[in-house]
Amino acid sequence: MSEKTGKHIAIYGKGGIGKSTTTSNISAALAEAGYKVIQIGCDPKSDSTNTLRGNNYLPTVLDSMRGGTKVRLEDVAVGGFKGVLCIESGGPVPGVGCAGRGINAAVTLLQELHLFEEFKPDFVLYDVLGDVVCGGFAVPIRDGITDRAYVVSSSDFMAIYAANNLFKAINKYAPSGGAKLGGVIGNGLSAGYSKSIIDDFTRKTGTRVVGYIPRSLVVSQSELYGKTVIEANPTAEHADLYRGLAKFIAESEELVVPSPLGITELRDWAREWGDKVYNLEAGVVPEGGTI
Repeated sequence: MSEKTGKHIAIYGKGGIGKSTTTSNISAALAEAGYKVIQIGCDPKSDSTNTLRGNNYLPTVLDSMRGGTKVRLEDVAVGGFKGVLCIESGGPVPGVGCAGRGINAAVTLLQELHLFEEFKPDFVLYDVLGDVVCGGFAVPIRDGITDRAYVVSSSDFMAIYAANNLFKAINKYAPSGGAKLGGVIGNGLSAGYSKSIIDDFTRKTGTRVVGYIPRSLVVSQSELYGKTVIEANPTAEHADLYRGLAKFIAESEELVVPSPLGITELRDWAREWGDKVYNLEAGVVPEGGTI
């Protein structure tokens, strides 16, 4: 097994929440700042690193392992924007096996290929689907593969529900050497009350928001070009938001073990916010004058 070098960071989030977009822009911003970066996509869709490598084809680790020949590092890794090393773990044959377990197989092979010894990264970002109900997806935070985790969430209930599930996994595994939480990244925010919902959720769970990324057409436009915002629109406001987030992640050492909400507590909290949002939309000023 190869020696682990650099910071190893898992970034989780509900499917479709913008987790891969956020992760890739963080990787691009870190590389732009001069760091050596590896991004490992741990989603069976194998699309985590698309915008870093211009949508060029990249064989997945698991597909290469199924090929029957000895897998070399150059078979499953390609350099992307500013030298970010892009890798996709892949998933099982459709309808067969557990996608989460493929993460462990892929990371084990990368270690056997001495990836971290040879590349000597400053940062390794693991882009992981937020379905921690499956134990395989908890592997990066459970088995010491990563040092810390961040979660990408909007203010929508299902995104917060997924974040709360991740908090449960960290709360369970951190005492025995698993990763702790670096914070929550608020993404795709649009409504005026979105920040308030995420802020309140993190307050109740003993965590914190480390960055807010508003919804923007510049993100969609950059992805249509097959690029990150950092590459396609380097002077855009969102490029600076991603740079600030990357700087925070690079420098921060403050990690916590979250206190997740119980399911009843979470649903009661959500209903309270549902009432607040309804009143706000109806023009009813809440007590105290703010939401």
